[in-house]
Amino acid sequence: MQRREVNVIKASGESEPFNADKLKRSLRRAGATSEACNSIVEHVLEELQPGMSTTHIYRHAFSLLRKIEQRPVAARYSMRRAVFGLGPTGFPFEGYVAEVYRHMGYQVENGVMIEGKCAEHEVDLIAYNETECIAAELKFHNSPGIKTDLKTALYVRERFDDIQKKPHHHNDFPNISRGILITNTKFTRSAIEYGKCAQLELLGWNYPKKNNLEDMIRKTGIYPITALTTLTQREKIALLSQKIVMCNGLAERNQVLEEIGVAPEKIATVIEESQALCSFSDKLE
Repeated sequence: MQRREVNVIKASGESEPFNADKLKRSLRRAGATSEACNSIVEHVLEELQPGMSTTHIYRHAFSLLRKIEQRPVAARYSMRRAVFGLGPTGFPFEGYVAEVYRHMGYQVENGVMIEGKCAEHEVDLIAYNETECIAAELKFHNSPGIKTDLKTALYVRERFDDIQKKPHHHNDFPNISRGILITNTKFTRSAIEYGKCAQLELLGWNYPKKNNLEDMIRKTGIYPITALTTLTQREKIALLSQKIVMCNGLAERNQVLEEIGVAPEKIATVIEESQALCSFSDKLE
């Protein structure tokens, strides 16, 4: 399907050849039919120009997908952008990741103060079950072009080392067994190399190759309200200000939807999309 090599500009500013197969895979992963995928890729290839940004290509593919497929498919395709929409403070992202871990069978706490051997540390997320207790540092970025770097990995490793040097007998959770650095974007190559060497677990949007953040979201079916195509940007911000981050349970929040100004005739459509979106999940291999 690739007709010619055309370089496009990634969010990071780097140039790379456009990969039609990669676009097709992302559309298929969102649940689009083969016919829809082929049609969208053909449209994109027809309009492709050297130096075009991947953001422009995404928006074009997304607009076509909304016209061709049902709304939940377009919502799933926009999932990464939807997570960026949880900003700018990052606090909704912490609550969102906590909810993903809860649906994976963990008990979760956010913003926990833990005393280390040399200092006291605020841990963004503690997740534990019968077999392990995870301490996680979360790094939220508003743009896909921003990567979590070596400097961040170094100080997170040092913090976890300090915490693990002092045994804890917390009333609410067991001793921490491992630490994770979680980001909604990518890691730099040096951060990945350091993580492997220093035994610091890294979890990004598409890292590691399997069981990454995107996989976890799709497996649990926990999607942010920012993914909904039936809500305006103003309505999404209003819901986030009410600490409503997940689509799950939105059907029971009719009153909140009315309070933020969603038209009564539109509420049913919003709820229908949220229920269809949250019913979709992938099984990790």
